[in-house]
Amino acid sequence: MTEFLNIPLFDNDFYKMTFRFILNFIFLTLIIRWLYYTSAKRKDYVFTYYMIGTIVFFLCFTLKKYELDIGMALGLFAIFGIIRYRTNPIPIKEMTYLFVIIGVSVINSLANQKMSYAEILGANATVVIALYVIERLWVIRSITTKNIQYEKIENIKPENFEILKMDLEKRTGLTIEEIEIGDIDFLKDSTTITIKYYTQQ
Repeated sequence: MTEFLNIPLFDNDFYKMTFRFILNFIFLTLIIRWLYYTSAKRKDYVFTYYMIGTIVFFLCFTLKKYELDIGMALGLFAIFGIIRYRTNPIPIKEMTYLFVIIGVSVINSLANQKMSYAEILGANATVVIALYVIERLWVIRSITTKNIQYEKIENIKPENFEILKMDLEKRTGLTIEEIEIGDIDFLKDSTTITIKYYTQQ
């Protein structure tokens, strides 16, 4: 084996690293671009997640060459868990995705001969499916109310309900579920309207 400064120029682990990295990148893309970005629309975190996932993968793959006890390994990755980017605290959802990205990258890089590729793929797929179910299918919605001073009192008549709803949705940009008419001031040609709409949590 050709060496330079007592370090091999090439070994078969290169193929393993390349295949594992491609596998890891595919699942990171599913999590970051398909699940996270389509719901959060945060481009700044997309860059962060990809870079952290990539660095964690290569860091773990490199450290796998050395003998690490479980305490040292957990201590190493606990560092990533307390990252707060002091200039701008990370929201809970973004922190959760950060933990998922780190966990997936660790699994894909540290898996050894005792873990088959079927198990690796199964673990990755399970994470993606769990995120999809929680993010897209189990979306929790809560009802929110908002009081509005409305000046077009001719639209509060029962026969003009659809006109009123369309006007309020156009102005607020919300999908309104219920409309309640409150106090009416004919002197000022205005009324207090309470709208109810769903928000995701």
